[in-house]
Amino acid sequence: MAYRRTENVVRRLAAREDAILAAATAVAAEGGMEAVQIAVVAERAGIATGTVYRYFPSKTDLVGELVAGVAAREIGAMRAAADAAPGPLSALAAGIATFAARALGERQLAWAAIVESVDAGIDARRHDFRKGIAAELAGRIRAAIVGGHLADIDAAVAAPAIVGVLMEALLGPLAPKLGDAAARREAVQTATLIALRALGVVDARARGLVAQCVLP
Repeated sequence: MAYRRTENVVRRLAAREDAILAAATAVAAEGGMEAVQIAVVAERAGIATGTVYRYFPSKTDLVGELVAGVAAREIGAMRAAADAAPGPLSALAAGIATFAARALGERQLAWAAIVESVDAGIDARRHDFRKGIAAELAGRIRAAIVGGHLADIDAAVAAPAIVGVLMEALLGPLAPKLGDAAARREAVQTATLIALRALGVVDARARGLVAQCVLP
């Protein structure tokens, strides 16, 4: 019986930690990382400020876990979309389009988690996020090369270049302001098309791959 009670306590603790991170993510999605303050997150989660500090002793700890959680979710979505594609080149296109669509769908959160600078501790987590995205794309690029769908290029260089294209085109200060779903979808398709062309996919094939992508 004591073991069962311990299990229940562990579940409650994990649920409360998840609730804090969900509240912090919602705050970041609305106002960026600067808005993620312990008191604000506590109020959003409906718990005492001291409770948040028991789980996360500082804002850096909280935001670091927030970024790690967003990274795991987004890279997981990329991987799932690519795994569901019928071939290696389609998988590459699906991974690119999925990252682009999800980032643009939550633009403030994506900017906060990937780019917005707060302090060195959090920037290290952001660096890991970018590395994770690049690693996922590099794997898909290599698979397409092995399958004979791409020329033999250096995937370790090409993948970060694609990440840079997507971030600058969709999230950065030069990115256009997109008012509706149709404009966002067009922007995702354009960015994906540019990325595929840059990797050496001929235009007609690249357009066909983009048309096949099922965007979230």
